[in-house]
Amino acid sequence: MQTRRFGRTGHESTVAIFGGAALWDTTQDVADRAMEQIIAAGVNHIDIAPSYGKAETLVGPWMPRVREQFFLGCKTTERTQQGAWEELQRSLEKLKTDHFDLYQIHAITRMEQLDEVLRPGGALDAILDAREQGLTKYIGITGHGNDSPAIFLKALRRFDFDSILFPINFVQFANETYRRDTQALLQECRQRDVGTMIIKAIGKGVWRDAPHTATTWYVPFVEPAQIQTAINFVLSQDVTGICMAGDVKLLQAQLDACKNFQPMNERAQEELIATAQQYESVFALSGP
Repeated sequence: MQTRRFGRTGHESTVAIFGGAALWDTTQDVADRAMEQIIAAGVNHIDIAPSYGKAETLVGPWMPRVREQFFLGCKTTERTQQGAWEELQRSLEKLKTDHFDLYQIHAITRMEQLDEVLRPGGALDAILDAREQGLTKYIGITGHGNDSPAIFLKALRRFDFDSILFPINFVQFANETYRRDTQALLQECRQRDVGTMIIKAIGKGVWRDAPHTATTWYVPFVEPAQIQTAINFVLSQDVTGICMAGDVKLLQAQLDACKNFQPMNERAQEELIATAQQYESVFALSGP
């Protein structure tokens, strides 16, 4: 599987990054099979969080055996220094490790939240302390929503984050504002040598009243050919890799698509974006 340099961390991350959200509410047996799948596929980067249900508890037993094989990123949704520090400590304990490679301020979707975590006594202060003590090497920020690219562009100008995580998919790129802001953000990341992880790569809409046939909160593409096309599109952007969607049933198809990635030229990308009207933004119910 292709690897790409994860910004200034220097880590050569596989383009498939295991998203711990897939283990939200499953069993140890299912989690074990998922870990075996990603190891067999050569994945070398895990993204996990305490807000991902049982994920930390289920991945924890693996870490003493495989910790050196993975770049391990974790997150906090706490907004205060004390809260973030305490959450980081709990995550280290559950994941049975003495440090993270990356620790991220998670789920920043509004400017008010960014202000909250960056002010004195905010979550960033705890992560800076953790970096000084060797509990994390790098600091990142994550979020989703229609405003995420614009917010993160401002965030990078207020603090020199090592990585960002936010959504890209071809359906979302039909939104001209989102596309413009995303391209500006990716250009800034390139200039600053910031690692870029992408979520919602295979998103095609919202559930509304339809029965949920996947554990993702949005409607994903499920056919292998559609997943391949969606992932080809995202990996043809200037990004490091894709955090795979949070459903173990879709894990192998995403691993296969990342392994078989074929770059899309600009014309093919535009033709794909032109089909977006058949689908719906995963943020269709999230407001402007």
